Amino acid sequence: MPKKITFTAEQEHAFEKACRDAGLRLTHQRLEIYRELATSTDHPSAETLHQRLRRGNPSLSLDTVYRTLAVFAHHGIINRVETVESQSRFETKRMRHHHLICSRCKEIIDFQWHHIDEAPLPEETRSWGRIDNKNAVIYGVCNKCLVSEKTS
Repeated sequence: MPKKITFTAEQEHAFEKACRDAGLRLTHQRLEIYRELATSTDHPSAETLHQRLRRGNPSLSLDTVYRTLAVFAHHGIINRVETVESQSRFETKRMRHHHLICSRCKEIIDFQWHHIDEAPLPEETRSWGRIDNKNAVIYGVCNKCLVSEKTS
């Protein structure tokens, strides 16, 4: 099981406000899905979230998890992590960061890169339209996979 972080009262209040601002009803299932995502450090997929949440709520459907994540992402409450794999991964909004993704085990690690955040975009992007976000996603092989590769 991946490392968990604490879900604070402040995070819950911020989530409730984000739902109100988006015109979304705050349901028990939405709160539980958000709480599980907010306490996860592994950028889980909808399927992974569903498996974790079913332990305490066996009637929760995978379809509900998918639809809830899509609604949250649409309203900017969570982020969909862009990967080359066919399965979307998710995270709650935290401080500005980028991602390292292992191409073997699919682990995703957050990192900060202020040079990218502060760098001006190339000239050719300025006439394109409005840029809302810029992210760096770096793919490679993590140390755990490199070590297991050498020992096999």
